[in-house]
Amino acid sequence: MKAKVYVTLKPSVLDPQGKAIRHSAELLGFEDIAEIRQGKYFEIALGSELSESEAKNTAEKIAKDVLANPVIEDYRVELENSRK
Repeated sequence: MKAKVYVTLKPSVLDPQGKAIRHSAELLGFEDIAEIRQGKYFEIALGSELSESEAKNTAEKIAKDVLANPVIEDYRVELENSRK
């Protein structure tokens, strides 16, 4: 099973890197961009012996404790069942 973790800055936190990306996109001719926010993406391969709920709980704990700073970042976990 694979967990996909998306980490983004909370809406109230300034994102200078996102502003720089937006500026670069505008210089390349992309218009009408209201905002660009940058984030991080992680894939975690989990053991096949875990149930879906155990895998979700494990990925949520890793996201909260290791991958994201909950003071300034939000995270979202999605599971992808790679068993065929």
